[in-house]
Amino acid sequence: MMMEEGIETRIKRHARVAGALRSGVEAMGLELLAEPEFRLNPLTTVSVPDGIDDAAVRGALLKDYNIEVGGGLGDIKGKVWRIGLMGEGAREANVFAVLSALENVLSKMDYEVGVGASLAAAQRALVEFDSFG
Repeated sequence: MMMEEGIETRIKRHARVAGALRSGVEAMGLELLAEPEFRLNPLTTVSVPDGIDDAAVRGALLKDYNIEVGGGLGDIKGKVWRIGLMGEGAREANVFAVLSALENVLSKMDYEVGVGASLAAAQRALVEFDSFG
């Protein structure tokens, strides 16, 4: 599949959806762990907000939305979520699904989320990438 798509096209697709995910996450007021120069398009690390139970969020995402998000390892266990967009999973639909689910789960945990803000930011990022990327 990778050869049919073309490596450059695949790399560009991963960059496009990763940018949309990052924009959406930041629009929710969440922080990305890695500095821009160290970010990898297939994996986005998001800092868990203060007062939010890492495992409860990941559990709700899996149970209610069938979305699996990894937790932190080692020193950052319980402090970050690892969201993967890899291979055929690096698609717009998956970005919108995880952002929407995360908004819903966090809002139920009394984390203030502007409903739809992450989706709008992701959509803007996709349009900007298509225009200038």
